[in-house]
Amino acid sequence: MIRTCALTSAGVIKYDLSLRSLKKPDIVWYWVDFDQPSNEESQLLSKHFRFHPLAIEDCLEFVQRPKMDFFDKYVFIVMHYLNQKTLSPEEVDVFVGSNYIVTFHKKSVRGLNNTWARVRKDTALQQGPMTILHAVMDQLVDDYFPPIYRIEDRLNEIEEATDSDSSVSDIMDEVFDIRSDLSKMRRTVLPMRDLLYRILNSERIAHVNDQKIYFQDIYDHLLKITELIEANREFTSDIRDNYISINSDRMNSIMMTLTVITTIFMPLSFIAGLYGMNFTNMPELRGHYNYFIVLAVMVLISIGMTLWFKKKGWFRFSKRSKL
Repeated sequence: MIRTCALTSAGVIKYDLSLRSLKKPDIVWYWVDFDQPSNEESQLLSKHFRFHPLAIEDCLEFVQRPKMDFFDKYVFIVMHYLNQKTLSPEEVDVFVGSNYIVTFHKKSVRGLNNTWARVRKDTALQQGPMTILHAVMDQLVDDYFPPIYRIEDRLNEIEEATDSDSSVSDIMDEVFDIRSDLSKMRRTVLPMRDLLYRILNSERIAHVNDQKIYFQDIYDHLLKITELIEANREFTSDIRDNYISINSDRMNSIMMTLTVITTIFMPLSFIAGLYGMNFTNMPELRGHYNYFIVLAVMVLISIGMTLWFKKKGWFRFSKRSKL
């Protein structure tokens, strides 16, 4: 689908004009949006607008990083927005000329659709192609915030869930999944930040100085998002280290308990093994009360070793091992 929007010399916004009508003298500027275009519609980038073949190729094929290319009469910009479910980058391509802006995207873009609906009502968006470019880019960047806030909230829940029934392995799996999501966002946000930096410092984009303060605001948002991503990546490392430490402490406590039990039973096993040998000439076997004496000795050994271990502090287990 191809959508058109244009501002006339009378200050009226008109929608759904034909591509030929956009060339009329009374058109001040226009916006053409290729929204999930068909193959025939995509060919208009070459046949009607006569954009450079390399730029058209970038539109038709997914470009790995946001970028900006300069041509004689227009600037070609590749931007990425985040799929809110998968956090995978999706592409929006933009051609910006002196009196037009052409956007191209293979999937529906919520932020771009919102900007399209605002053009008629918001006079601030009617100043020209650069205001449209800013509005679209601002919407795409704003959509970076909800996923990072969701991740941050989930990390806080994990960090506070000391009494959680989830096993350490389940928590570690989730933490590593979150870290993978943060890496996905990082691979999208950093190139977008670099793109904004180039736009702010470029002398080849017409009227960019008039909108510089607005693009600077988007750049500041990207800096904030970058800081949030890095902070949350460090947070995942801290949570991982904490749970590994807790798990190690728990294992140490278990090994300590087993060691205590084994050590107490070692002399008892020796005594039981000694008197379990079926030799004939063992004088201790013939006493009337020898059985009870041996049992008493074993009980005294057990009590004595337990008290000795307690005095040595072997029963002072860490509180974390009980979590």
